[in-house]
Amino acid sequence: MTGQRPGKVWLIGAGPGDPELLTLRAARALGEADAIIVDHLVNRAVLVHARPGAEVIDAGKEGGKPCIAQEQINRLLLEHARAGQAVARLKGGDPFVFGRGGEEAQALVAAGIEWEVIPGVSAGIAAPAYAGIPLLHRNHASSAAFIAGHGVHARTALHCNADTLVVFMCAATIAGIAEELIARGRPRGTPVALIRHGTLPRQEVRIGTLGALARCAEPPLPAPLIAVIGEVASLARELRWFGPDPVPLPRSAGAARRLERDEAPRSTT
Repeated sequence: MTGQRPGKVWLIGAGPGDPELLTLRAARALGEADAIIVDHLVNRAVLVHARPGAEVIDAGKEGGKPCIAQEQINRLLLEHARAGQAVARLKGGDPFVFGRGGEEAQALVAAGIEWEVIPGVSAGIAAPAYAGIPLLHRNHASSAAFIAGHGVHARTALHCNADTLVVFMCAATIAGIAEELIARGRPRGTPVALIRHGTLPRQEVRIGTLGALARCAEPPLPAPLIAVIGEVASLARELRWFGPDPVPLPRSAGAARRLERDEAPRSTT
């Protein structure tokens, strides 16, 4: 229709998986949206808040599989908004934490489309919390950093000296990341926790050390995976409150003997 007023886009964080962690603001926006464009990692249970008749469009990106290009997602947002619709762009975790929400916001600004960001609970905070791991702790860590486990900037980010490293999207790269961190001076005995399906009933947690992780010939867990590296990861057993007990990282008998030798306390006298 000529002269039709453009709609609006909400960039919404759906949270880490547990649908009860969706914010009240996000639930209200879903109830007002004409079209909902959904990422792969979003728990579809949150769509219970959508209004009847809303169009739901799957725009998921799943590692290693054919997926819709980011440019096409941007076009979808613009097309629906220009048609006068209220659009909910529903993304896992928080849209501005490794969610490409910034890129989508730039496309909306360039097109003159009204938009709003509705922050979500990031998996980088929630998954460790559900695994019993506080990212910051007075006795263990006073700084934390979020790092992408793949991509052009991933290796550069490993220069970070934060006490706690939270590594996203790292199922295929975490062993190599462990090797590189050791090469950069992190002790082989640094505690590590790997978390899959954090906050969901099927949550899995593997615990070990950088040295054990560097020796894993295959990914200990498939994607989606978040790694927590630092002394706080050692609290996973003590503070477990959700899901099954953490499981040690797998390793061969030979690797176990080498690990015990490498990580044995050394005399300072």
